Amino acid sequence: MATDRTPMPLLSKDDASRTSTAENVPVTFRHLGDLLTLLTHRPVSLYAAATLRIGYGLCYLVFLLRELPHRDEIWGPGSQWTPALANRLFDQTGWFSVLTLSDSKVYFSLCYVAALAVCVLFLLGWRTRATSVLFALVVVSFHARSIFMTDGGDNLILLMALYLTVTACGRRWSLDARRTALRARTDRPGRWALWRAGSDLWPQLAVARESLTTVLHNCGMFVIAAQVCLLYGSAGMYKVQGGSWQAGTALHYVVNLDLFRPWPTLSALVDSYPLFLAAAGYLTVLIQVAFPFTLFSRLKYALLVMLLGMHIGIAVLLGLPIFSAAMIVADAAFLPDRFYRAAARATRRTLARLRSRESPTPSRRALLVPPQSPTRTLLPTPPAGPAAAPAPARAKP
Repeated sequence: MATDRTPMPLLSKDDASRTSTAENVPVTFRHLGDLLTLLTHRPVSLYAAATLRIGYGLCYLVFLLRELPHRDEIWGPGSQWTPALANRLFDQTGWFSVLTLSDSKVYFSLCYVAALAVCVLFLLGWRTRATSVLFALVVVSFHARSIFMTDGGDNLILLMALYLTVTACGRRWSLDARRTALRARTDRPGRWALWRAGSDLWPQLAVARESLTTVLHNCGMFVIAAQVCLLYGSAGMYKVQGGSWQAGTALHYVVNLDLFRPWPTLSALVDSYPLFLAAAGYLTVLIQVAFPFTLFSRLKYALLVMLLGMHIGIAVLLGLPIFSAAMIVADAAFLPDRFYRAAARATRRTLARLRSRESPTPSRRALLVPPQSPTRTLLPTPPAGPAAAPAPARAKP
């Protein structure tokens, strides 16, 4: 038998060790290693986290401003749910509220003003690590003070406020990001720059801090996505079990509830189209059940648009703007960062185009100036004196 005597290519010891190691590692563990690398080395959805920060800060700020005339009856000393009753409930549930520490109206007013200031600072992203914790404390305190006055929107904002405390939601579109960019542009050292430069332990601490921050941020964003999927999935499954949703008459009963009819004429107009209400009810159930299964496909974006329309309809027809706004902001967590970057570029181009229309360019300014007549050279006026005086008239003989 003829044998193939073609010499085999030689491998170095390092190549052979790498090849054997890669062949011996199972595919599952290699994917797990990639997942751990992603989890610890690169923060995901930074723009989405910034959108959540801005959205929920603005939602709660508007909520507190809307209830400003009724603040004492809802959370203050004049509430029917007195601080003593709230404290008795806290003993059973384990909740906490800074509003129950005193019965003074002055103390409550100071807490309310401080809550508005915290919402503004959290919205702007000033010292986000600290203000995110303060914002969560504000939401928990107001939610627990009158727990029977809350709805689904308050519950969702409470959960998201707690989750955002571990995310890096201040790295984009914030005053913190602006300060960091200005410091890098001007090469101005930070507050602890001299200590960091003279410390041998700082490089290791910086690497550990960055890894811990990245892990907490990524875990927080994953928990937020899981919370929204659980919310939609459970809501859809509960609707499937209801007889009115199966018959397509659920929305008919909803738009006829006096408690959820801010615009009776509009509700009556929508109720006059029963086929439309039945189709909207079936589509709502289908979208909510299917959404968790479309996260890794492009169908997710179509469902997000449908969910946006559904929440706008809930805000207008049922009079639940805070709940709808909280759900719309939560849906923004599923949009990729490239979408937000493209939206930011489009916004900047639009603003630049509007500014260029308002302030004309030098060429346009030149056209707007009317043409001037050619300049004329004026002869100098001779100086007045004896030589310039007219000759005296001669007397006649």
